[in-house]
Amino acid sequence: MSTAPEASGGTGVAVQMTGLRRSYGDVHALDGLDLHIEPGEMVVLLGPSGCGKTTALRILAGLERQDAGTISVGGKDLTRVPANKRDMGMVFQAYSLFPHLTVLDNVAFGLKLRGRSRAERRQRAGDMLDMVGLGQHHDRYANQLSGGQQQRVALARALAIEPAVLLLDEPLSALDAKVRVQLRDEIRRVQLDVGTTTLFVTHDQEEALAVADRVGVMHAGRLDQLAPPAELYAAPATPFVGSFVGLSNRVPATVTDGRADVLGTAVPVLAGSAAGSGVALVRPESVRVVPDAGGAATVAAVAFLGPVSRATVTLADGTLVIAQLASSEAAALHVGQRVALSVEPVPVLVVAD
Repeated sequence: MSTAPEASGGTGVAVQMTGLRRSYGDVHALDGLDLHIEPGEMVVLLGPSGCGKTTALRILAGLERQDAGTISVGGKDLTRVPANKRDMGMVFQAYSLFPHLTVLDNVAFGLKLRGRSRAERRQRAGDMLDMVGLGQHHDRYANQLSGGQQQRVALARALAIEPAVLLLDEPLSALDAKVRVQLRDEIRRVQLDVGTTTLFVTHDQEEALAVADRVGVMHAGRLDQLAPPAELYAAPATPFVGSFVGLSNRVPATVTDGRADVLGTAVPVLAGSAAGSGVALVRPESVRVVPDAGGAATVAAVAFLGPVSRATVTLADGTLVIAQLASSEAAALHVGQRVALSVEPVPVLVVAD
């Protein structure tokens, strides 16, 4: 298990969800989910639609009731505590700002409900707006802000009440690509600065890998794997994780004595790999392509992606393999060209064909 980085702001609390089950008729949204979040850690739940990630977040928030299982935060059992008593800050995909209130009053709203004085509310709200880079916009209204700015206000509002846990439910989905990248980095910076234990839900793999201390990949209501981003990517624990996270080629392989023969290269296999003949999940950046007039593979396409390119190559048996390489190397490739393929000797997961 990774240790969450030290935060300069506050002290986070541990979150424990144990044996959570939630069904909607015959659909099992959560099927015995166990998840532990370290104090001050940001865990990102990643998975396809319907995998249960949002259900888990809403149950932690108290917005939905589980059919079975328990929840504790900071060592306190919150299983039957109502949402308004759970001390959670939430940011949703929709900004949910009050259109008739200024930015400052939006951020201060939760403090007003908690009976804080006007001076204290304004000071705290102003500090939070400064933290998210909107201190100069305190007197504006939501319709005077861009989507990215509105979501920063929503983040400031969630943090203003100093919640025990920050919950982020697809907070960047409504934004364009460039703003998403900027704001995801801003959210991570603020979270580290404040030190709030955070659960972030997204279907965006790049987003998850970029901001998380650990990523939990959910599948059919369960966690298939919970690990730091680099470990999750390099050592998927299940075929689903290997195929869902990032791009993987499915290359014929034969496993003998803990090593797999993949494209003529002997590589180590990861725990959980199938024995005998199977299919190796090989990352495109691990595939090497060399022009070779006598090679057994043929270039089918080359896609330029800026500093890197992806070459799609057809093996003799018709299998398609994608290789990611520097665009300077890809410039030497062309459709119809004969090439030789090999792979880097890094561990792979081999699954039954």
